[in-house]
Amino acid sequence: MKDTEIRKIRVWDLPVRLFHWLLAGSFVVAYSIAESESLRNVHVILGYTAVGLILFRIIWGFVGSRYARFASFAFAPGAAIRYLRTMRNPHEHYVGHNPAGSYVIYAILLVGLLTGVTGYMTLSEQGGESLEEAHELFANVWLALVIFHVAGVIVSSFLHRENLVRSMITGYKRKVPDQLSRLASEKRPIDREIN
Repeated sequence: MKDTEIRKIRVWDLPVRLFHWLLAGSFVVAYSIAESESLRNVHVILGYTAVGLILFRIIWGFVGSRYARFASFAFAPGAAIRYLRTMRNPHEHYVGHNPAGSYVIYAILLVGLLTGVTGYMTLSEQGGESLEEAHELFANVWLALVIFHVAGVIVSSFLHRENLVRSMITGYKRKVPDQLSRLASEKRPIDREIN
């Protein structure tokens, strides 16, 4: 095998990929039909689905595979700021979540739960109009985070010349062997191949 030959690394396990796409679909559809009275029950079901998925992901973040675990993307805030400043540096490439992306993931999980809780309370007629406004606010913040996440995926895919969308479908990223052989810990940019 040549030094420049590309190999695949399994990064995203099936539960993470299913969670990702089911949450994305649930959110997009629930958000897009939120104002429809005739589709209110669908909106509610999708809200429950999203909360269930987020709760699953939180559990999976402690017991799941290597790159699914929160420990693999628990970065200090300074690391996220440094990453954003030096994204073009090829040595700032991460196999799993990068520091900036990790904070977006945490925010999506938190805001998703807040959206679901305020939605449930609104449905149960608790808190009145102010709680309904809070539900809408959290949903809009969630949308902003999704837009930021998608923009980050596009920029990172371009800068690091990898198709992150494909990796979230297949579970694999492509890696050059000389990068794989470097010693690395969970917190370093280049990580070893996992079997």
